[in-house]
Amino acid sequence: MPRTIHQLFDLTGKTALITGGSRGLGLQMAHALGEAGARLMLCARHADALEAACADLQDAGLDARWVAADCAVEADLQKLVSETLQRMGDIDILVNNAGISWGAPAQEHPVEAWDQVMDLNLRGAFLLCQLVARHSMIGRGGRIINLAAVEGLGGHVPEQGSLAYSTSKGALISFTRALACEWGPHGINVNALCPGFFPSQMTADTLERLGAEHLAASVPLQRLGDDEDLKGAVLLLASDAGKHITGQFLVVDGGSSACLRGCA
Repeated sequence: MPRTIHQLFDLTGKTALITGGSRGLGLQMAHALGEAGARLMLCARHADALEAACADLQDAGLDARWVAADCAVEADLQKLVSETLQRMGDIDILVNNAGISWGAPAQEHPVEAWDQVMDLNLRGAFLLCQLVARHSMIGRGGRIINLAAVEGLGGHVPEQGSLAYSTSKGALISFTRALACEWGPHGINVNALCPGFFPSQMTADTLERLGAEHLAASVPLQRLGDDEDLKGAVLLLASDAGKHITGQFLVVDGGSSACLRGCA
């Protein structure tokens, strides 16, 4: 008999590892997965931010723990996977959310900054996927969700200067699709989320420079992403409700990428 919709979205007994989970979209997605029953392991660089995030989750009655790690450093990723397996058992859901941006015109973009963006946004995601699959998912299946962005679907207008970020997120979408083809036979679903403009992902300076009202006016739904807008999307891709979805990227941007006009 087919399961009910509540059963399909239920993550009870599952363990989810979320990088960049101490704030913003990472913490929002952690809340969603935890509210559906998953046990949570958060990762970020700063222990104090992770402690605060776990306290927030635990106050909501969720099972949350943390490991401090730099997802651009291979040794840190090995430690992260090892500690998660030791403390929580097999990893069922991996959310690759850690990422950075660097704003500079292409003709002035420092090579060192380009390398930093690629090392974290792309190389780090690859290494963590490889480690988690090798030690936990191959042979038993799992869900991998990579956080790309609408910027991965095309560039910004020149003054926004996000060449490295847009390139890394576009590559992450292609990586997601290729990995889904290779790991599908192992029962591993690999998908990507492409958020649009979310204030929680933008620095105060960037938000002030671009203007929240101006950004919202460029979105068909006439608003920016809020503290709920990724929760349903990540739960779909993490749960059995999305068990026949793989190699896809789901855009959550209020419709801005659907319009044949420039972004703000």
